[in-house]
Amino acid sequence: MKNGIAGIVSLFILLVAVVVGYSSLFTVSETQQVLLVRLGEPVRVVTTPGLNFKVPFIDTVISIDKRILDLENPAQEVIASDQKRLVVDAFARYRIKDALRFYQTLGSIQAANIQLTTLLNAAMRRVLGEVTFITVVRDDRDALMSKIRTQLDRETASYGISVVDVRIRRADLPEQNSQAVYQRMQTERQREAAEFRAQGGQKAQEIRSRADREATVIIADANSQAEQVRGEGDGERNRLFAEAYGKDVDFFAFYRSMTAYENSMKSNDTRFLLRPDSEFFRYFANPAGKPPAAAGSAR
Repeated sequence: MKNGIAGIVSLFILLVAVVVGYSSLFTVSETQQVLLVRLGEPVRVVTTPGLNFKVPFIDTVISIDKRILDLENPAQEVIASDQKRLVVDAFARYRIKDALRFYQTLGSIQAANIQLTTLLNAAMRRVLGEVTFITVVRDDRDALMSKIRTQLDRETASYGISVVDVRIRRADLPEQNSQAVYQRMQTERQREAAEFRAQGGQKAQEIRSRADREATVIIADANSQAEQVRGEGDGERNRLFAEAYGKDVDFFAFYRSMTAYENSMKSNDTRFLLRPDSEFFRYFANPAGKPPAAAGSAR
């Protein structure tokens, strides 16, 4: 009986020892840092990965992420120094560098995101409100983001947070302003296009006029040269005809008659009403082209 009671007591003591031993151990991972809190009061911060000890049932282990965390900020409307409104979409990256101060001031990642969003918006309004719209959109955005990060990091140091980076994804005009700007740009481009078309039409008209004038001059010169060459050819032809006529009158008359026959008897349904003894057909009656009486006396 006594042995049975002793065995139960030993088993109970062993179980208590196991529970107490398990409660006195905790593990720190590579991506976390641990804050030990004893009865509501912070005791120490453990950042080294591995197995660690704590007072069982008294110490509370609070794990805090030590990786770089993202802060997504909703798009905010900011007024630049030239009084133009901008819709700015930005985000930030931060790291918890002091777990104790972070726990004492904010307590959780959710509370940190809320506080950082407020501070980020205030820093953006301060920095972007000092520059013009063109500077934000085009000229010097990198320097502006660096300045916002510096201000935000200085303000979050009291929370145990280090701001790693701040980036502006997009900085545009509000929708109604954008439509007005696009409309103005479209009108300006249409005006420029109309001006370019008018200039092009004027240039084209000048080129056409110059080309027509040059063509007229070239055609006139060509016609003049053609008339000159034609006149020279006609003169040469008349000279040759005159020489041929002087050398052989009968052959020249025969040649002209044959040419007249060829030109008048083409296949175009031409009809002649002439007498058979007409002078035109003298070579048909006599190869020598002489009247019949003259031909008989010649024999």
